[in-house]
Amino acid sequence: MEVKQLNETTYEIKCGTTHYKIVNAKIKELVKNGAEKIILREVYGQRYIGTGIKEPVKIEIHGTAGNDLGIFLYNPKIEVFGNAQDCVGNTMMKGEIVVRGHAGDVCGYGMRGGKVYIEGDVGYRVGIHMKGYKEFVPTFIIGGKAGNFFGEYMAGGKLILLGLNRKSSEDIVGDYCATGMHGGIIYVRGEVPKRYLGKEVKIFEIDDKDREILETELKGFAKAFNLSVEEIMSEPFTKIVPVSARPYGRMYAHRWGIASGIIK
Repeated sequence: MEVKQLNETTYEIKCGTTHYKIVNAKIKELVKNGAEKIILREVYGQRYIGTGIKEPVKIEIHGTAGNDLGIFLYNPKIEVFGNAQDCVGNTMMKGEIVVRGHAGDVCGYGMRGGKVYIEGDVGYRVGIHMKGYKEFVPTFIIGGKAGNFFGEYMAGGKLILLGLNRKSSEDIVGDYCATGMHGGIIYVRGEVPKRYLGKEVKIFEIDDKDREILETELKGFAKAFNLSVEEIMSEPFTKIVPVSARPYGRMYAHRWGIASGIIK
């Protein structure tokens, strides 16, 4: 690992094959000592970059970010010039993550706040268990397509799927979309076949309030990737919302009753 100070508050780290624990320890040391920007080069899947950092530092990643990028993130802005692996924004509270490429599975798991912008596609189970927390409301925007179980068990926040790079023959999302969803809202640019949806949700056309929400949320995404909000909004959007606040509550209560002997 090679560390270079570029100016008073900017540092560059060449990660190479250095173990992720060593890389992350150096990042936190530099932040503690007043770094405002850290550029990581030759990143080859190092995990947990940005974990739990509360200072408003900018972290720039060149390469492939490893699993749990920005887990428990609480302020920084992370920008990836490349792809990211699984669990981007896992349980993050505040801040911003921009990925100029694709991302893997289980991104946004338990996300409580902040913004995540993915330029390309994402994998399976993205946005599962997303939720707001007090004044925090998370937003996760994907420019490409998503795999199965998109928005599974979602409890809060906003998931926006744009499908900007898909062919006319490709579906924008996979099976079991919004299964178990009981809070939050999903916006999809285009149609979502009903056969892909969980039984706990319904599809609606967007109204003026939804359009205002989308235009506001898409400003950051469009700015990050040099796109036009007007062009994105030129295609129709589908709104997916839950129709039950506790879709499995009766099932759990029934099983508990049997286990406890109350129900026979």
